[in-house]
Amino acid sequence: MTSDEFRRMALGMADAVEREHMGHPDFRAPGPSGRIFATIHHSHETGGLMLTPDQQGRFLSADPDAFTPAPGAWGRGGATTVRFASVDEETLGEAMTLAWQNVINKAAGRPARKPGKKRAKKPARKTTIRKTKRSKRI
Repeated sequence: MTSDEFRRMALGMADAVEREHMGHPDFRAPGPSGRIFATIHHSHETGGLMLTPDQQGRFLSADPDAFTPAPGAWGRGGATTVRFASVDEETLGEAMTLAWQNVINKAAGRPARKPGKKRAKKPARKTTIRKTKRSKRI
């Protein structure tokens, strides 16, 4: 597997688009939310997939040479690093399909905003001033 094959597979997901995020390619689901489901890392030797923690655990157990959790909280949340040289096309295809479905399902759960419509501002929080014995000035 190469980064070009990874790119081809990501762009093969229905209406997926390629953009750039933090200086490297990412692949996003269609629609206004445009959530990222896959990335190619700067080295072009690894990529990332946005899996759920359960999905990640399954791939880590099945192929620990190809899949590792991303560092930190992202990895604990399911973000998974894929080594292109170690993964076969069928396994990557399954993982990428799950990542794509995850962002599609997450976007479907959100109510869509009308284009050009601004979000309502939250009301200002009321503050109260407490009087203390020290507040009197002479």
